[in-house]
Amino acid sequence: MADPNSTNIAIADELGTILGNLRHHIRHRAGSPFPAGSLTGAQIDVVRSVRMSPGLSVADVAADLGVAPNTVSTLVRQLTELGVLVRHTDEQDRRIARLDLTPTARQQLENWRDHRTALLSESIADLTSAEVASLAEALPVLSKLTALLGESVGVRI
Repeated sequence: MADPNSTNIAIADELGTILGNLRHHIRHRAGSPFPAGSLTGAQIDVVRSVRMSPGLSVADVAADLGVAPNTVSTLVRQLTELGVLVRHTDEQDRRIARLDLTPTARQQLENWRDHRTALLSESIADLTSAEVASLAEALPVLSKLTALLGESVGVRI
């Protein structure tokens, strides 16, 4: 009988490799929603957080990413200067700035997401119906795994 821990390690190793390769191929074919090198990884994390939940405050984004609010504040300032984010004053508490993507940045992200989805859809179409069904059945498990990883480092996905 196989050791459950070694089985988990083998699955984790293969899953990490597969997901890394999948992300690489998607990035290679779909590119980036922003010009190459225009945003740092940390800036992209802030953009992703705000895209998923428009109206977050700097403190909310900091909590989502598990980093200090002053770090996020610096990133937000940079992203505002680059025309990616806008700040809106909170209606209930005027001391709080709410964050959102600029219309241009939102459109760039939506266009990129649509392109990425089309690329994946084309490849999924080459799978057998049983493979598509297996992939669809795996999505909730992958989503739960993503959430568990996010919780383990204090990140809300």
